[in-house]
Amino acid sequence: MARKLLYPTSLAIDTSLLEGFGVSLHAYDVKAPIPDDLLDAEILITWTNPVPRLKEEAPRLKNLRWIQSLAAGPNDVLSAGFDTSKITVCTGSGLHDHTVAEHTLGLLLNAARRFFEMRDYQLQGKWPGHLGGPQPDRPKGKFTSLQDANVVVWGFGNIAKMLTPWLTALGANVTGIARSQGVRNGVEVYGEDKLQELLPKTDALVMILPGSDATMHALNAERLKLLPKHAWVVNVGRGTSIDESALADALDAGAIGGAALDVFETEPLPEGSRFWKTPNTIVSPHAAGGRPQNPETLIAANLRKFLAGQELKNII
Repeated sequence: MARKLLYPTSLAIDTSLLEGFGVSLHAYDVKAPIPDDLLDAEILITWTNPVPRLKEEAPRLKNLRWIQSLAAGPNDVLSAGFDTSKITVCTGSGLHDHTVAEHTLGLLLNAARRFFEMRDYQLQGKWPGHLGGPQPDRPKGKFTSLQDANVVVWGFGNIAKMLTPWLTALGANVTGIARSQGVRNGVEVYGEDKLQELLPKTDALVMILPGSDATMHALNAERLKLLPKHAWVVNVGRGTSIDESALADALDAGAIGGAALDVFETEPLPEGSRFWKTPNTIVSPHAAGGRPQNPETLIAANLRKFLAGQELKNII
């Protein structure tokens, strides 16, 4: 009997690219119980599976040997109670690089060109004359253009590697921060010990840090104070990487230029959050990713490795 692979209907997957492996393919509804005749499946592909549903399925899928999440950070799978000593869990790292990088670029341009402020005036039926007409070109002490801007990318992985060529093409000076230093894709990347030296020269700080104990409140009050008054903070990594109270304080005090945030510690952002009213703040509803690009390529590559008994890609 062919091994069973379960794939979710929460995403359009071209199953023709997964044929010819000697594996039987079965669609399943992520919100409904998995049918009894599919509980002997060895492979589970996940995307937007509700955690309560996954927790109920974990003890039922007794033959499971591999879970391929299509999320960059599969916290839902890891918190569901699957026996990771018997089941290999892989992430969807790489599937969201383009979309997150594109969204990040949009947030940076929004901040520099103040589209958010123009929109605010439009909704009031007012002409924002101070934003149009003759303007000083790249005035010192302001973030008005990516040209000649010092952009620091904190968390230099695949998304950063996709983003930085676009930034440099627009004239930005890009520097990376990561756990280890070196040159990556032509960009100088430093360790976190250099933050104290780099932050005071930063026009825009882009955060693409994963969520973990090590990154909890990595951007805290002390580090926020190192940023120039005109600097913007852009976060497309995890909301937990920023001390939100300290950031809100900095925004209210005008201690930094602004913040464009796609991720938050609590999502959806609560009605009482200060970020709804802090000045120069762009609230993005965790919209950077959410569109896995060509997931079949990753699934097929790992399926081939799985059947051959080889190490899979993106293992947790």
